[in-house]
Amino acid sequence: MSFANQKLSDIALTVPGAIQLFREYDLDYCCGGAVELAVAVQEKNLDINEINARLTELQNNPVNAEERDWTSASFDELIDYIVPRFHDGHRSQLPELITLAEKVEQVHGDRPDCPTGVAAELRNMLTDLTQHMMKEEQILFPMIKAGNYMMARMPIQVMEMEHAEMGDQLEVLKSLTDNLTPPADACTSWLALYSGIEHFIDELMLHTHTENNILFPRVRNAA
Repeated sequence: MSFANQKLSDIALTVPGAIQLFREYDLDYCCGGAVELAVAVQEKNLDINEINARLTELQNNPVNAEERDWTSASFDELIDYIVPRFHDGHRSQLPELITLAEKVEQVHGDRPDCPTGVAAELRNMLTDLTQHMMKEEQILFPMIKAGNYMMARMPIQVMEMEHAEMGDQLEVLKSLTDNLTPPADACTSWLALYSGIEHFIDELMLHTHTENNILFPRVRNAA
């Protein structure tokens, strides 16, 4: 089977394990999910045959799916999953990452490979993400739960724009950290910082995917 002409978001929704595979190849299945696999692969100079073969293997021999299949959950269930899993998770993780980044920059600031600027970028993300999540929790999500789907269309569009901006911020983080590649002599704090940022990126992309590709399209269709 060829996945070349399928959108990344559609593959992520229908092939168990595809999300982890896309993260391995640094393919954006959430904000860039409308792009076809062949185009995304070409932009990153990847081997389409290799990726297609691995997707086919996942399709034919599915591994454990990513938790529950949320595509058929009620809006209330989906929202009540998003807030504790992703919103609360980001609020807990980012301050810890900021502290680690400040420590690494303070101790290793004289090294040319020090990830200078990471702490500032993480602080920016915490500010932006906190405001974004507050708008969802106080305005958009109550609107959806109340069944005001048509009214929710404009806030959804704003949230999608902010998701795209967060995707750009993730690219800045990758650039500042040499794509999360620590030096051979990295200390424990340095390694923990990059590991934590990698987990944060995974969670933020899955968060965005859950909203952009599952919740928001269904609300639009219900309007």
